Amino acid sequence: MAFPERFSNLPEYAFPRLRALLSGIQPGGDPVVLTIGEPRHALPDFVGPVMAANLQGFAKYPPNEGTPDLLAAISGWLSRRHGLDVEPARIMALNGTREGLFNAAIALCPEQKNGQRPAVLIPNPFYQVYAVAAATVAAEPVFVPATAATGHLPDYAGLPADLLDRVALAYLCSPANPQGAAADEAYLEKLIELAERHDFTILADECYSEIWRDTPPPGALAVATRMGLADRVVMFNSLSKRSNLPGLRSGFAAGGAAQIARMRQLRAYAGAPLSLPAQAISTAAWNDEAHVDASRALYQEKYAIADRIFGNIPGYLPPAGGFFLWLPVDDGEAAAKRLWEQAGIQVLPGAYLSRDVDGDNPGKGFIRVALVADAEQSDRALTRLRAVLYDGKG
Repeated sequence: MAFPERFSNLPEYAFPRLRALLSGIQPGGDPVVLTIGEPRHALPDFVGPVMAANLQGFAKYPPNEGTPDLLAAISGWLSRRHGLDVEPARIMALNGTREGLFNAAIALCPEQKNGQRPAVLIPNPFYQVYAVAAATVAAEPVFVPATAATGHLPDYAGLPADLLDRVALAYLCSPANPQGAAADEAYLEKLIELAERHDFTILADECYSEIWRDTPPPGALAVATRMGLADRVVMFNSLSKRSNLPGLRSGFAAGGAAQIARMRQLRAYAGAPLSLPAQAISTAAWNDEAHVDASRALYQEKYAIADRIFGNIPGYLPPAGGFFLWLPVDDGEAAAKRLWEQAGIQVLPGAYLSRDVDGDNPGKGFIRVALVADAEQSDRALTRLRAVLYDGKG
């Protein structure tokens, strides 16, 4: 049986690769898993009561785009957080941001751009759904380095003009997964101007935007709106990281009216709407900031722990946002095996989040470490990690 060739070059997903890498190696201590970005802070107190009050919603088909209450709650959050006035028609609820980031390519990427195969810009390293989305629409994925030389954000403006004229979509994650770099307003303005000049849409993945060190990072849609170019951006956010609700699978997309209308049209045929109880919980979550503030304070405590432990390691990058450490090592796979064998600590090799381009993988010399455990556990694990990898005490 024949299968589509466009998926033939996709590498195996990161976590099966890690399982294969560590297969047969006995952990050198009680296992501590610091790989997956699954928040472990407490659920908001209101989740259970709201769920109980809305159980009958499971007996009804929910609206695809989101209930009026949920869309109003998201619109209110966009106003408080970003100073935006976004009517509900420019918002749609999602089963987490991954669904939206994937389906946006199907809804918004044309078959041709200026008579040629369209290109999709992807930061390298990157969240793997970006590449799968490009492959699905048969676009050319262009992996653009996001390294220390570029502030760990992609320099899309440095690409050749003839390539930029073929670009249909450009993915951006800020704060970045895995590096934790946050785009400032100047960076976003430059990117939005580039999108206007070369006629492409920015897909702004902002699911880590509410976990930050010192200053809340600006949103791409807010900057574009101020510039009068709101239709150049579709932003995505979710409750997974913000509200410690990864299993709720609840997020949203917001952007220009035409873009959201096309995404809604696709979702009417192929989407899976959030259940009404899930939408009720989501409404309560977007309307409340107290639980977000409390969770952010815990992450800020762990930032300080990481700075204390790794601050004098050459190449250590204190994350501006998100909950990952992007730690420099000689070889990510070798470091991951060593940590598992000598300390029982499981981390993700950076190469598994990156793509080889011209024989170079920008993630090869890094590991990604998720700061999802509590402060005490994180302190112990990171101290042991330093001893094994940097102090030679494994």
